[in-house]
Amino acid sequence: MASKGTAIVTGAARGIGQAIALRLADDGFDVAVNDIANNEEALYEVVEEIQAKGKASSAHVADVTSEDQVCGMIEQVVDTYGHLEVMVANAGIGGSIPIGEMTSAKWDHVMDVNAKGTFLCYKYAGMQMIKQGNGGRMIGASSAIGKRGEPFNFAYTASKFAIRGLTQAAAIEFGPHSITVNAYAPGPIDTPMFTAVTPPYDISRQDMIDDFKKKIPLGRIGIPADIASLVSFIASKESQFITGQSISINGGIFFD
Repeated sequence: MASKGTAIVTGAARGIGQAIALRLADDGFDVAVNDIANNEEALYEVVEEIQAKGKASSAHVADVTSEDQVCGMIEQVVDTYGHLEVMVANAGIGGSIPIGEMTSAKWDHVMDVNAKGTFLCYKYAGMQMIKQGNGGRMIGASSAIGKRGEPFNFAYTASKFAIRGLTQAAAIEFGPHSITVNAYAPGPIDTPMFTAVTPPYDISRQDMIDDFKKKIPLGRIGIPADIASLVSFIASKESQFITGQSISINGGIFFD
């Protein structure tokens, strides 16, 4: 199958990012995957999985909080594949912490990775797509907590609300170039990051999952493949009239 184009997925070594990268490969994209140096070994395993599907892939170790590294990553991808069609700014961190324990340094770190990192990915991917002149898809990672604030998640909540605003502003600016910009807003998802954005109750991970199951009409928490399926659609040509949206995918735990 001929390639549908090139996609970049940040934070792709595990969890939702890994699932998105593998799904886009199934959809026919060549996929460049990114993560930080601490996750480099797992990142190369994702590359091998994508290549086993018959698609081209490459690993790009970069910190999305660094403008030079994000710019350099996108230049490397374009040098390798010749073009860029899809940018999935998935990289993010959590950290449930009471406000009295939230230091300025911790606040800055969460905001840098989640909000600034998404901004930089949108900026440089958008510039590349405009240069190519063929449109494109930019996709960010918001959250249910980016639509309804949660206690103990002050920086995370602010960062995910910020991604919604960034997505809307970018959609307006890039729309005339046939570039759509959307975000996914997951509810509880069964990933290693699950407990990092769950209020610090004194209960086990499984008890937290069971508690959410009682609140979610569909009776389960999400899995990474659920998010990957949504991103698959947003990245496709069928989504061409959808832009500026932060799409909830939460099993019905709340409606917006």
